[in-house]
Amino acid sequence: MSDAASASHWTEAEARKALRQIFDAAVASAEPGAAVLRHLPEKPKGRCVVVGAGKAAAAMAAAVDAAWPDVELSGVVVTRHGQGLDPGAARGRIGVLEAAHPTPDAASQQAGRQMLAAVQGLGPDDLVIALISGGGSALMVQPAGGITLAEKQAINKSLLASGAGIVEMNAVRKHLSAIKGGRLALAAHPARVVTLAISDIPGDDPAAIASGPTVADPSTLAEVRDIIARYQLDLPASALAVLAAGIETPKSLDARNSVHIIAAPSLALAAAAEAATKAGLTPLILGDAIEGESRELGIVMAGIARSVRLHGHPVKPPAVLLSGGETTVTIGKGPAGRGGRNTEFLLGFAIAMAGEPDIFALAGDSDGIDGTEDAAGAVVTPDTLARARAAGVDPRALLAAHDSFSLFDAIGDCVRTGPTGTNVNDIRAVLIGRPASA
Repeated sequence: MSDAASASHWTEAEARKALRQIFDAAVASAEPGAAVLRHLPEKPKGRCVVVGAGKAAAAMAAAVDAAWPDVELSGVVVTRHGQGLDPGAARGRIGVLEAAHPTPDAASQQAGRQMLAAVQGLGPDDLVIALISGGGSALMVQPAGGITLAEKQAINKSLLASGAGIVEMNAVRKHLSAIKGGRLALAAHPARVVTLAISDIPGDDPAAIASGPTVADPSTLAEVRDIIARYQLDLPASALAVLAAGIETPKSLDARNSVHIIAAPSLALAAAAEAATKAGLTPLILGDAIEGESRELGIVMAGIARSVRLHGHPVKPPAVLLSGGETTVTIGKGPAGRGGRNTEFLLGFAIAMAGEPDIFALAGDSDGIDGTEDAAGAVVTPDTLARARAAGVDPRALLAAHDSFSLFDAIGDCVRTGPTGTNVNDIRAVLIGRPASA
């Protein structure tokens, strides 16, 4: 335990260091290669085809390739542009494609086509290993019916700006897709399909991770129509025609198919709590599936942190409040600035804290990219607002413009990890260094 911790007081440097150690421990717990190796199925009698989509797909594929040199192995996976690690460089048996995220591009559609082609013509002795992680919905697309890629892109942008939750967005995506919502598994029949998934979804529902391409879909057309009405989504005529055709996603699949969650937000938060304990902090995990508006959650978390400092409830300081999940940034009709869920959460938190001493926070996306910027997230300290104003930045104006990244970038408080190769959603840590009476 550090001297600062034993004295119930943390300097800013010590708080920053502890928060970064906590965040890094959470990300490291979801390292894709090790997670895959712990869950590989029995080797097949026939061929093995590997398909996959998501920000961790390349690293997951590399692990399978290296572990099974004696298996007839082929396949293709897709990851985000710039994250296409070379799986099995000596053999190169699994192709790695790169595509756009969060809005799909032509490469996303090509990835969808190649995966559907890869699983054609298989027999009952063959095995398909589906490597699925967050981001797969955008990275692997095959629009249904007459929906064009441009229309698919427009639909995706509308969903992202609507305020809909990730499960709601994925329900719409699945019903407008020829590959999501279990349809990739249908294409692979009669081969056995084993899905290894890294969860970035609140509650770890495998049907929602990357829109569940190999998982039976519980959502219905009726629910999709309700979502479209609730968020006033303006869909093109081609999408409305697909929905009007009344073709449901599969509600059951081959009984031999299986799904395994190999890394998840809950496990990442447990690793974060362990790191906090080692640093001399009392961890309190508030939940791994917290949703809602990012800035509003920042206000709520500030209230809890203030209660900890003033009253020692729900935990006595020095302590750290840990949470995960995927919040929402609802963008209105006006132009939006630069920012993501985590920096918007942190700016809302900083404004609500109003410079209260001995309270610090770090929030970041475990994939290393918050929104579309080059940072995983940022750090808040008691003097964040003062430093921002000294730099000529108006915190409330930037929050109103959804331009939170610009504030933290201006004061040098962005957390930059680079792409991590995994994704178990957002990790938020709020450190309370000492009680108000100390």
